[in-house]
Order: sequence, then structure tokens, then C-alpha cells
Amino acid sequence: MALSIEQERQQLEAEEQRLAERKKRLIERERAERLKVIDQSGLMKADSASFDAVMKALKTLGIEEAEKRLTK
Repeated sequence: MALSIEQERQQLEAEEQRLAERKKRLIERERAERLKVIDQSGLMKADSASFDAVMKALKTLGIEEAEKRLTK
């Protein structure tokens, strides 16, 4: 049975909403996994001053430059 234009539009909107929710859940899972890796790295065990210094350096250098310097 052929769908009216409005019905098809509504179906597309529903699909887009479901896809947006899946993307949101994926982003949340990625974030949780990254936090887990950070926790396992020992960075969370650093004292406050050391942690702040590392975060400031990352912000100053940027991710790409920090990665390049750390992986040489």
C-alpha cells in the first residue's frame, strides 16, 4: 500500500529520532569507556596539582601535539 507524503514524512522523522537516540547512546558508551581507560592509567590517582598540570598541558598543546610528544 502506498504511503501518503505525510505518512512517509512521519516515518522518516521517527527513524531520524531513533537514529539520534542510538548516536547519543553510542557517544555515552564511548565516553564511559574513555573514562575507564583514564582511570586505569593511574591519572586519576595523581595529586590535584599534578592532575591540573597535565590537563593544562593538554589544553595548551592540543591533543595532537601532546600525543606526538608522548609517543616519540
